Order: sequence, then C-alpha cells, then structure tokens
Amino acid sequence: MGVMAASASYIAAPAAMRVSLPEANPSLYLSASLGIIFTFNIAFGIPIYLWLAKHIMGI
Repeated sequence: MGVMAASASYIAAPAAMRVSLPEANPSLYLSASLGIIFTFNIAFGIPIYLWLAKHIMGI
C-alpha cells in the first residue's frame, strides 16, 4: 500500500514543477522522478518497505 501511495508522486511531481517553475528544464525533473527515484524504489525501496512492515507487525 505504501508503494502504491508513493507512486502518485511520479505523476504529481512533474505537473507541480511545470506549474511552479515554468522555466525549468522538463528533462531534468522527469528523469529525476522516473529515472532515479523509480529505479531506487524498485531496487531498494520495496525490500526496505517489506522489512519495515514485517518489523512493525512482529513477523
């Protein structure tokens, strides 16, 4: 559930950047949100979230 909720930022962040900073380079903030953060969440985030959920639940 946490990963699903966090994935909304991949859609919201570029739109917020376009509105707040229209002169910003879209290739930078799109590559940062999708290329870096998404890759990190797939490689490290999901295992960390799973470990954290198990730790909190005491499994």
